Amino acid sequence: MQGWLVIVVLLMYLGLLFLIAWHGDKHPKWLAKWRSWIYSLSIAVYCTSWTFYGTVGQASDNPWSFLPIYLAPILVFTFGWRILARLIITAKREHITSIADFIAARYGKSQGLAVVVTLIAVAGILPYIALQLRGITMGLEIIAPDLSQSFANNGSDVSWFVVGALAVFTMLFGTRHIDNTEHHRGMMMAIAFESLIKLVAFLVVGCFILYLALGSRDIELVEIAAQTYESPNLPTLAIHTLLTMMAIVCLPRQFHTMVVENERAQDLHTARWLFPIYLVLMGIFVLPIAWVGQSLLTDVSPDTFVISLPMAVGATDIALL
Repeated sequence: MQGWLVIVVLLMYLGLLFLIAWHGDKHPKWLAKWRSWIYSLSIAVYCTSWTFYGTVGQASDNPWSFLPIYLAPILVFTFGWRILARLIITAKREHITSIADFIAARYGKSQGLAVVVTLIAVAGILPYIALQLRGITMGLEIIAPDLSQSFANNGSDVSWFVVGALAVFTMLFGTRHIDNTEHHRGMMMAIAFESLIKLVAFLVVGCFILYLALGSRDIELVEIAAQTYESPNLPTLAIHTLLTMMAIVCLPRQFHTMVVENERAQDLHTARWLFPIYLVLMGIFVLPIAWVGQSLLTDVSPDTFVISLPMAVGATDIALL
């Protein structure tokens, strides 16, 4: 696929996100009736770019390894929602604006402790951000190799384009408010919209790849599943699930969307069922994509199956989506 087309689509999509965020900032009253849904879908920022790549790659190596990523948040929102409610109530009472703020508030509002927690969070999140950027640039390199080559010929890297676009969006809709206790309604609306786009894209790709498998005599999903089946390592699964249950609360972006951006405690009741359903739908095609990719593609990183499979059969529109 030609790089210029990808750039045009990306710019149009970013422009749409800018428009949605701007509309959310300018017309906050219009959002009132959709507030609980926007709040619930904004929590789906949990599903990052790596959700499209890393989970499929994990499932290709071990069909059980990706389960904690989806199971842990479902358990937290289904059975541990009262803990989340307490976090939200406490944050509102103490005017909390970050996870560092929250922890410091529990220890006499210690500024020194807040600084330490902030430094730990920054150090921990840097490689995570790098992973997300790698996921985005990897997708661009696969779907538009001429674009990546063009950047390389100019002594640059396509990741700089990605970083620039994300930085501008963040400055316009994330950090321009002087009062950091003010809600970022426009940004939350844009995140909620993007969550819907991510879900639709993954379901479309999943249905397409499943249709591809069912229509091909060369692919027997049951046989592939039997070949790749292995007994789960229960202690490892339990530890990963526990760690992910803590991550859904402690990751800075999750704490921000769940706690800081919550305008009304009752909105959590919608998130209790909507977010788990979202995760189930996002995870339902992970294994089929991994199995079909293993059957059809060789010498291709399993992390790229979501894009590489449509590209391999000429479905460039699906890959672009």
